[in-house]
Amino acid sequence: ALELEGLYRNASTHAAGIVIGDRPLTELVPLYQDPRSTIPASQFNMKWVEPAGLVKFDFLGLKTLTVLDRARAYLERRGAAKDWNTLPLDDARTYELMASGQTVGVFQLESQGMRDTLRKMRCGSIEEITALISLYRPGPMEMIDTYIDRKFGRAEVDYLHPSLKEVLTETYGVIIYQEQVMKIAQILAGYSLGEADLLRRAMGKKKKEEMDFQRARFIAGAMEKTVPEVQSGSIFDLVAKFAGYGFNKSHAAAYALISFQTGWLKANQPVEFFAASMSLDLSNTDKLAVFYQDARRFEVPVLSPDINRSSADFDVAWDDDKGAVLYALGAIRNVGLEAMKHVIEVRETGGRFADIFDFLERVDPRSVNKRALEGLAKAGAFDSIHPNRRQLLEQADVLMAYCQSVAAERASSQVNLFGGDQAHVGRPRLKTVEPWVGPERLDHELSAVGFYLSGHPLDEMTSALRRKRVTFVAEAIPLAESGHEAFQMAGVVRRKQERASARTGEKFAFVTFSDPTGEFECLFPPEQLRKCREVLEPGASVMVRVRAKSS
Repeated sequence: ALELEGLYRNASTHAAGIVIGDRPLTELVPLYQDPRSTIPASQFNMKWVEPAGLVKFDFLGLKTLTVLDRARAYLERRGAAKDWNTLPLDDARTYELMASGQTVGVFQLESQGMRDTLRKMRCGSIEEITALISLYRPGPMEMIDTYIDRKFGRAEVDYLHPSLKEVLTETYGVIIYQEQVMKIAQILAGYSLGEADLLRRAMGKKKKEEMDFQRARFIAGAMEKTVPEVQSGSIFDLVAKFAGYGFNKSHAAAYALISFQTGWLKANQPVEFFAASMSLDLSNTDKLAVFYQDARRFEVPVLSPDINRSSADFDVAWDDDKGAVLYALGAIRNVGLEAMKHVIEVRETGGRFADIFDFLERVDPRSVNKRALEGLAKAGAFDSIHPNRRQLLEQADVLMAYCQSVAAERASSQVNLFGGDQAHVGRPRLKTVEPWVGPERLDHELSAVGFYLSGHPLDEMTSALRRKRVTFVAEAIPLAESGHEAFQMAGVVRRKQERASARTGEKFAFVTFSDPTGEFECLFPPEQLRKCREVLEPGASVMVRVRAKSS
């Protein structure tokens, strides 16, 4: 066992690391074949591949680029295509969107903390977006308030030394980028560009011997430029502190450009933005619910799935100047994306479905099984050809048996006496049942879609709730941001998570409620939970008195 200590346990490959050489890699490094990949891998780790003569690149896949590409395709269909690389970088709508913090789905800017920072920083240029992306990381995050206060004149800008004003003006005296570290060394201490790059690397690695050497070199170079030793030593220590988490500006700028492009898309073409964004989260119902509520805030309609209109993926529909998002058939639970692609192919080949039997006679039951049929029915996808959802769900076995018998006849090429297809023979007679109404209909829809789409259980109570001075979540958010704390709210319980306090062992709970304008979460401390536990069950309609703060 002692002989095994310190040896490598296993080999693995970097998630995004690609090496490139000027000749066959076998002449430069030992390779091995990863059984999980078709691409050979270097046996050297990333520390040694560069000294061996290879260039290492990190290629990261961004789904945001796919969102932009898909949105461009939507725009092309209505003659409004855009070249993302030629957008005007002074677009007022985009910066207004960012300043309001309405950046759900915007690359790098959608976390709650980032949205709060955007409201405070009020970015007005691509340079400020670049700075924000660089600052909003562990380490430099502590300088965000300093940056904002200096930007708005609430604090004096300190450039460390008069000769550094040009380098630090853009960032209000805050050292943010690795390029600034290198430039400071060149201007203040006479470093060459190559020496400055070595300084940047040394500061990143924080090796004491190398840092001691660089500090002495920096002070000596600064003294030659008549900068006192005490001042240059202080500046070096400050630069070293920032350099430890300094960001590469070109990297940050590339990210900022994508942030601006997605922000521009959301601010100027929200229909295409939401359709493209929801397509990339097709199987994530929690994220789809967030986008749905955000689309409502932007007054973008999201239409219920329709077997004769929707695609397997999210799509857009325009009627004159009014656009809407068509809900994806493939986003319905338990139906399967490939099965819905089959349905769309059948529809495009043979035309719209006339009724439920026409649908069953044309689709392949190996693709559209009973679970898929039930999911489509509960989601309301058949409403345009068979509005009684309950009838379809309760007699799904009969319908699928018919679908399978038609498929079997089709496979055996049996024809009737008149030479026509036998698909219409023996259509089952469905039992008459009362359709679902109100909450029952919505509950089934909720189980299929993951959130309330065509309506909300509290819709019929809106007037009564208003009389009781209930505040809906869409109204509560701006009120909380402006300083209001106490609200009377109402909602349907979606989820309840009970946890035990590490200190006392008492149970408390996080409860998620849904109202007609969105979702909100409440913390129930132990005392309140004991009083309310029985009514805080999923599906229950509850009125709550809350104290809220904008987070």
